[in-house]
Amino acid sequence: MNDQPEVLLLDYGAGNVRSAAKALARAGMRVQVSADPADVPGARAVVVPGQGHFRQVMEAFESSGFHAPVLAAAHAGTPILGICVGMQMLLTDSEEAPGVAGLNLISGTVRKFEAAPERKVPQMGWNSMQSVGDSALLRGLPAPAHAYFVHSYYVPATVKVDHGALTDYGVPFWAAFSVGNLHATQFHPEKSGAVGLAILERFRRNVLETY
Repeated sequence: MNDQPEVLLLDYGAGNVRSAAKALARAGMRVQVSADPADVPGARAVVVPGQGHFRQVMEAFESSGFHAPVLAAAHAGTPILGICVGMQMLLTDSEEAPGVAGLNLISGTVRKFEAAPERKVPQMGWNSMQSVGDSALLRGLPAPAHAYFVHSYYVPATVKVDHGALTDYGVPFWAAFSVGNLHATQFHPEKSGAVGLAILERFRRNVLETY
């Protein structure tokens, strides 16, 4: 009998599903990749990857039929893990696509970095993270921890989060957070070496195995 917890990885056409599935499996989870919204109700946990323009990602999410069942699952307490733009989708909206609504599970607007001579946009590189509170994703993670970022938009530090990790690229922003049953990383764990794997292992151990 396989006692590894299973996660539902959504395949809606706007996320790097293959690399995310490999990373989740390496962290000790069974992965069901699904393009069927009917699989969301009853899932033990839902992983929402995302890459690309916020408008295109939200339109793909809506047209795939995942929007309503994922909202229902989130409100019912199902653990949700958002990765990259999947993190940004949890918020109210984004400067990248004015007028396009996010899932609005966390109040706040995703902002764009301002370019400067010493800071190119998009940000591409490693950042250290400072733990805040007691995020299930970061609990016991040795410091300093570094993750690899590739993005032009960010979740500002002013968004109310009690548990997560802050980093800085001209402005402070949330690199990862846990808000109730909602968990997310701005960086791609699969590109962040041992730290990325450790964070996914903590999602398995501290969230799925206690849920």
